[in-house]
Amino acid sequence: MVDVSQHELVPDHTVLDSDEIEGVLEEYNIKKTDLPKIKRTDPAMRDLEADVETGDVVQVTRDSRTTDRAVVYRLVVE
Repeated sequence: MVDVSQHELVPDHTVLDSDEIEGVLEEYNIKKTDLPKIKRTDPAMRDLEADVETGDVVQVTRDSRTTDRAVVYRLVVE
């Protein structure tokens, strides 16, 4: 069976701590609930599944043709 989370096209996912979350929310002047959502069971987050809880914020870092690196944030939901 193929482990989707290990595929080269799956971007890096990192769980943010509370200080980093506050920084992101301040920078964009938003509330946590304004962030796009990602399910805790998303196959791309398989490596983080044990470390992630509902309500956490995950930073997703992708390669980008135009900016070299694109960073987005997702709120973990059940």
